[in-house]
Amino acid sequence: MFVFVCAGCGAELTTPLSQVALPVHARQVYGNGAQLPVLMESGTFAVDPDPWGGPWRTWDEIDPAEAEARGIFAPVYALSDSMPGASVIAPGDIRGTRLIPEKRGGACCGLDGADGPNMACEVCDLPVATRVDDCSLWQAVRLGPDVAHRVPVDGIHPAPLSWVELTERGDKTPPFEPISAWGGRQGANHNYWSWSPQWEAAAGHALAHLLVASQGQPVKVPDGLTADVFQRALDALLPAGTPKRRAVLAGPGRTAPDAGADILLVPVHPQTGQTWTPSGPIAPAHLVPLPLGVWLWLVSPEPTLPLPASGRIAHDILRDDPLPLLPTHLFRADRGTFQHTLVRLPAVRSPWLRTIVENVTRSTSAGPF
Repeated sequence: MFVFVCAGCGAELTTPLSQVALPVHARQVYGNGAQLPVLMESGTFAVDPDPWGGPWRTWDEIDPAEAEARGIFAPVYALSDSMPGASVIAPGDIRGTRLIPEKRGGACCGLDGADGPNMACEVCDLPVATRVDDCSLWQAVRLGPDVAHRVPVDGIHPAPLSWVELTERGDKTPPFEPISAWGGRQGANHNYWSWSPQWEAAAGHALAHLLVASQGQPVKVPDGLTADVFQRALDALLPAGTPKRRAVLAGPGRTAPDAGADILLVPVHPQTGQTWTPSGPIAPAHLVPLPLGVWLWLVSPEPTLPLPASGRIAHDILRDDPLPLLPTHLFRADRGTFQHTLVRLPAVRSPWLRTIVENVTRSTSAGPF
């Protein structure tokens, strides 16, 4: 457990927090005018290894060797020149700060952090954090690594949960959810049913790893929801033909995958960020990471319809069971998360993967995204 303190005066800036992995949807920009919830669970923080926010430099201003030193292996529109290593927390866990009114940024419904740190220490007035709560962005507070230092606190420091404990707890992430919006053609504060933004970001992250694992060959994923999430994009981005490399779901509590599986879709530990790996002497060449909540739903989906009951319904009873709510469009992986992930994988230097990055970057149509 840690408390963050101001680097200028030592005043406490947060409640006690425990470190967890940064969610894959941390940088997601979702929809238009959507009201996204808080990114981090209360009582936790995560470290973002990449710079975030301005100042920016376009790709033409960056030497390729410098980009590779920063872990970027393919062209991007621009790179942030801010300091990496910000600690991301829930807005409700911040203490002893005040907003800086003139640092509103270019937001339309809240704060977007475009003008830099917009929260100052109440004691010494040092800018220490950036609050983000604008529409289409996940709500969070980012503490600058140079102005907010973490200090260990006394108390119980529980060990991370085991894989068995995590699967028994069963914290699944549903694939569909209602989205609230501030504006649009339907007016302010309306709701619509859609694919989960977390699923779209998770799919974008995993899809980048799937392409690398494919080695440029067609890939077949399991039928059902897994195919709904990945197969259309894989078919659009990879060449057609046979044989296909086979991807299967694997992880804690499941039987060992057969030797014919080329790719394993496996969970990531939400606390440590470690990817699950199979035990035993035989391991597949490629592991594709998925957030635990998404993986749990894929391996054990919840029913969307009531289970059928035995017997017949009396003739004078009217049935009014509502149909299950479903999105009105096919699943689309999050383009931004896909690009952010793929350009940071060294394999993207391969010509065929570089071509995919360039085509996705230039494309103005939705395509598989």
